[in-house]
Amino acid sequence: MLSDPYGKYSPSIYETGRVTAVAPEFAGQQLRLQFLLRTQCADGSWTGRPGYWILPTLSATEALLRAMRNPRQATAAGIHAEHLDRAVSAALRALHDRLGPTGEALPDTVAVEALVPWLVDEVNTQLGDADDGALAGRIPDELRRPLRYPPGCIPELLAELREAVAQRQPIPDKLRHSSEMLGTGIAELPDFQPVTGTIGCSPAATATWLGERLEYESGHPSARYLTEVQRRYAGLVPVAAPLPTFERAWVSATILTAGFDVTPPARLVADLDQALGQEGAPGGAGLPPDVDDTAAVLHTLARLGSPRAPTALWHYLVDPHFCCYPNERTPSTSANAHVLLALGATLRVGQAAARRQVEIMRRLTQWLCAQQQLDGAWTDKWHASPYYATARCALSLHEYGGATAHPALDKAVSWVLANQRPDGSWGHWEGTYEETAYAMQILRCGQAPRSATADEALARGCAFLLDWDPTAEHPPLWHDKDLYTPIRVVRIEGLAALRTALSDPRVTRALRPQSVERIGQPIGQP
Repeated sequence: MLSDPYGKYSPSIYETGRVTAVAPEFAGQQLRLQFLLRTQCADGSWTGRPGYWILPTLSATEALLRAMRNPRQATAAGIHAEHLDRAVSAALRALHDRLGPTGEALPDTVAVEALVPWLVDEVNTQLGDADDGALAGRIPDELRRPLRYPPGCIPELLAELREAVAQRQPIPDKLRHSSEMLGTGIAELPDFQPVTGTIGCSPAATATWLGERLEYESGHPSARYLTEVQRRYAGLVPVAAPLPTFERAWVSATILTAGFDVTPPARLVADLDQALGQEGAPGGAGLPPDVDDTAAVLHTLARLGSPRAPTALWHYLVDPHFCCYPNERTPSTSANAHVLLALGATLRVGQAAARRQVEIMRRLTQWLCAQQQLDGAWTDKWHASPYYATARCALSLHEYGGATAHPALDKAVSWVLANQRPDGSWGHWEGTYEETAYAMQILRCGQAPRSATADEALARGCAFLLDWDPTAEHPPLWHDKDLYTPIRVVRIEGLAALRTALSDPRVTRALRPQSVERIGQPIGQP
């Protein structure tokens, strides 16, 4: 991680679509077009996940509509016009069939309430020009009618923000990451400048800010940033980069919590310490500080033996819980679980504030328990799977929740035991390496004596993780503008789950013989 400040993340369909649309002359365009066509699902959408398909499908569709107007791009990418026409028609059919006031609701992803109406309008603009020579006869008439907004859109918010940009008024820092929806006018805002070359750690926002300058200012720091990020992904781009603080804090905390015998380099401690400001830590340069990254850094530094007072967290306290950013729409259970871990780990720092800190932890414990679903799981705004939120809440409540949390923890364990798949995995849509790791962590958090059934479930989960093909892709489950995978974070979660489970003789005794043979063998690199 220290040698790679960009981090390791899956490519983003949404973000790649935006760079394809606004920077057609930029390096890697042929690869981006091929990627968009290659990843389209049989139903015409992208990702195919309920609700989550909407934004990436709009982004890819709008980008491909633009490519239809530029035959040279398609020819250079080796794409036949008929292939492009079929892909766009299939996408429009899916959008018409499934969008509308009674259609699928939007998921709780980043800025989705404004990004979706923006892209619906952009696609409709393209369709409104369908009589021009480039598109004439290529899109069936029944697909050229305007798309409708799905439930959850707030076009009025988008209009207000775009008007603010037109009047050169400041916009909130947290919107930098999704500022591509505000148009090229963001380049005229006096305080809206890149940080280390990026606008909000977003390739799409950065390309939009550069606008036409991207073609001739190759030496501009933002152009160099885009060149580097697309080079790392063979023409594609992730939803955010670079995010070194997020990746390093998450991975390090997991390694240390799982008890791996490692000594992190001093530079890691120094980098995390430097990331902390008065209002906390951002996930990466160019993003505003947030409570989740702040809590993760504080927790990690405490585990590393360099604890810091948690004073930055008080900026986000909206008693009895904490907000991720000021004026957020919905709270995050996982972020509040991370705050509980940070408060517990830093309790001895600043003794004068200890009594207040203990009281806040008590109220936060009660709030987290109250967010639990009836079936025993938790859900969250930063992840599509309840296994992530449940693992985060269970681990923090197991550590610092006390007796108040015991009933909630036992309910969570029961939920996990009831939902293991026949192959030993767990998963929201399908069994995955990542979610299996979370489920195994939850099973170790119950307060009742662990049953033989739980030991067997852990052993079957170990077998699934040990048999996982390290070259296989991890399905994107994390929330940003669309779903993504923080690959190193996911990888260490699985290794931590294995390390913890296999340290228990009751689990290893329940392992099948072929899995026992795998223990100690190299697992390989994804």
